[in-house]
Amino acid sequence: MKLGVLHQMHIQSSVLVPLGFGKYVRSDQVTAIIPIEQDRGPGRRTFVGVQGQADPIVASRAEDSIVRDLVQEPREVIQSRQQQQILRDLLLDLANVNPTVRRISRDEGSLDLDRLERRIREVLEDD
Repeated sequence: MKLGVLHQMHIQSSVLVPLGFGKYVRSDQVTAIIPIEQDRGPGRRTFVGVQGQADPIVASRAEDSIVRDLVQEPREVIQSRQQQQILRDLLLDLANVNPTVRRISRDEGSLDLDRLERRIREVLEDD
């Protein structure tokens, strides 16, 4: 049986991924995920190729569930993406603040919206 290789995915290193029915494999040793098409049923959903093994493991979980566990993004990456989106939203809102409100916030409240807007642009350009 020829197995396809997982490409262009950031695989979590050394995380145990459940295959179902008490079977686990290290995430960084998975070389292929192939849905079973013939004789698919309970306990037989996906072939999982594993580095160093000639034959794939038969997994009881569906291929998309296994892949999701293999490539789940670290929490820090998710938080960073969310923070960047918040900055983009704030930048859009700041663009709608009229000059009078900007002047009052700067002079009376020590909040320089022009400076804040420039700083947000700098941060977003660095990414």
